[in-house]
Amino acid sequence: MISLRRQCGRDGYMLRNLNNKLFYENPFYQCLSNLKSMDALLYSVNPINSTLRPIHYLIRPQCDPVPKVAPNRFLDAYEWGLLHKFYSSQSRSFRKRENKRLESSRKPTLNEAQFQRAVSQLLPRFIPEELCNVITKQDDPLVCLELFNWASQQPRFKHDVNTYHITIKKLGVAKMYEEMDDVVNQVLAISHMGSEVLFNSIIYFFTEARKLTRAVNIYKHMKNSRNMECRPSIRTYNILFTAFLSRGCNSYINHMYMETIRCLFRQMVDDGIEPDIYSLNSMIKGYVLSLHVNDALRVFHQMGVVYICLPNTFSYDYLIHGLCAQGRTNNAKQLCNEMKTKGFIPSSKSYNSLVNALALGGEIEEAVKYLWEMIEKRRSTEFITYRTVLDEICRQGRVGQAMKLLKEFQEKDILNGHAYRKLLYVLEDDYGDSVSQTQWR
Repeated sequence: MISLRRQCGRDGYMLRNLNNKLFYENPFYQCLSNLKSMDALLYSVNPINSTLRPIHYLIRPQCDPVPKVAPNRFLDAYEWGLLHKFYSSQSRSFRKRENKRLESSRKPTLNEAQFQRAVSQLLPRFIPEELCNVITKQDDPLVCLELFNWASQQPRFKHDVNTYHITIKKLGVAKMYEEMDDVVNQVLAISHMGSEVLFNSIIYFFTEARKLTRAVNIYKHMKNSRNMECRPSIRTYNILFTAFLSRGCNSYINHMYMETIRCLFRQMVDDGIEPDIYSLNSMIKGYVLSLHVNDALRVFHQMGVVYICLPNTFSYDYLIHGLCAQGRTNNAKQLCNEMKTKGFIPSSKSYNSLVNALALGGEIEEAVKYLWEMIEKRRSTEFITYRTVLDEICRQGRVGQAMKLLKEFQEKDILNGHAYRKLLYVLEDDYGDSVSQTQWR
């Protein structure tokens, strides 16, 4: 056992010496050593160089990016910590703090000259209307905010709805939401202050800042206000509908928000506010996105019967897309034909959804018919629509018909050269032998 351990020690020692010898005999290492010796020679020859550093030294980092580890030995706990700290990604909280510091450093500073110029335009005893006119003319939102705060400190001056409104609009457009929030709190602190237009602007900018909870709280403040001029209108509900419909990117999220939209719609109707076409289309769109197509159809059939508004092109487009997503092509075709009889032209999204659903359902002839109709109506056709139709034709064993249709698309300049070659390569990859036989005929 002792001799075996000694033999392993001698072998390890010889292996380390061999690795060191190969490293020092490397031509790259020798060239690097020559460069270092040349630097030393320059320092010794010219005394001026003793105060100057060579250029490669200036561009070299002063500390090693990776901690050094002594060769031929194991890492201790401290060195493992250094390596882990270097190679591991920064924490989310650290990145969040860094982003906040970066944003605060990028915040613009107040233009004092422009602010003093704006103040000089006001009379000693100015009224809110004059202040509103001066703020409206300013392009810098910081100057607007400073004017608003400066006016608040002036004796015998009180802001009105217009000064609050123009200041909030200036800050909201500039996306200075924190500063806007402070001004909004001042509005909410005054019970009699506000108007329906002012609160609608506040709700809109809060939805733009993705602060939906804050927007809903403003809506509740409007609803509970004793001032009848501050009560929600159809415009208020439409802003909220738009915000909730734009939140989700999948059916589950849309389902969660759709419950809120349904409650808001019911509250709007109970308050005696007649829904307009935008509100009804928002309900149809929300039901379609949350996969409640039957509820969307119920709202659609109530239009013109329960509600005054009649369906428009958006009503049909949302429903056709939702029905095609569930494979209900017969209902989608009926709505599409009804839409055309009323003088509406289906959108590109409706046509693409209908052609794809028909092709995937095995109705190739119907899919090709609507595809040519879409091209005739000058609606843009997606690449996936062409591919789906050609692929389904080939799946039915009619590769020749698919190649003929593809060639016809190219001859009529419906497809450009890049799209044609891409579709041809796709068909060759999937149905190579059949395509080759068709091309040689």
